[in-house]
Amino acid sequence: MNIHHVAAQPSILNKYLAEIRDVRIQKDSMRFRRNIERIGEFIANEVSKTFRYRPVKITTPLGEKEIPLPDESLVIASVLRAGLPLHNGLLNIFDNAENAFVSAYRKHTDDHSFEIAVEYLAMPPLEGKTLLLADPMLATGRSLEAVFRVLTQGSRPAKTHIISVIAAPEGIEYLQRSMPPETELWVADIDDYLNDKAYIVPGLGDAGDLAYGQKL
Repeated sequence: MNIHHVAAQPSILNKYLAEIRDVRIQKDSMRFRRNIERIGEFIANEVSKTFRYRPVKITTPLGEKEIPLPDESLVIASVLRAGLPLHNGLLNIFDNAENAFVSAYRKHTDDHSFEIAVEYLAMPPLEGKTLLLADPMLATGRSLEAVFRVLTQGSRPAKTHIISVIAAPEGIEYLQRSMPPETELWVADIDDYLNDKAYIVPGLGDAGDLAYGQKL
C-alpha cells in the first residue's frame, strides 16, 4: 500500500487542520463541516495527479486548444455520517463521479471490545472503475476494511484510493496488512497513537458529532 502523508509538506492545508482540531473553533459546526470539505478538495487535487489523462481538442471562440483531461470512471464512497463533508469536498472537484454511501459503526460488546456493523449500502457497479473510499478518521482501520469488503463483494474496482483526514499509525498498519497491496492511502495528517478506547490522540474528537450534533 502506498501512503501519502499530505501535510508532511507544509501548505494552506495546515490552517484547515488546525481549525478542525481547535476546541474553540470546532464548536462552530458549520465551519467544521466546511473545513473538512476544504480538506477533501485539497486532497482531491493531489489524487488527480495520479490519474490517466487523454488529450481532448477544445474549441474556443478564437480557435482550438488540446488539453489533457482525466480518463477515469470514478466512484466516491463515503462512510455515513461523518464522511459526508469529506464526500462533498471530493465531489466538488470530481463533479462527474458516481456516488456510494455505506453505514458503518462500532457495535460495542463491552467497554473495550467492539465489532464493525455495516447496515446500509447504496452504490453503483464498481467493476473497472476507480474507487475513492472516504472516511475522515482512520483509527483502527477495521471500519474501512469492512466497508471495502462489502463494496467489492459483487465487483472489483480497477484502483482504490482511501482518503482520510486524520489517521493513527495503528490504523495505517492494519490497512497495510488487510487491503490489496496496490491501494493508495491519502491522509491529511498522521497522529501519535490510539488510546485504550481506540480513539486517535491528539485527534479532534468525534467527527460525526462535531459536524452534525451528538447522537444517542
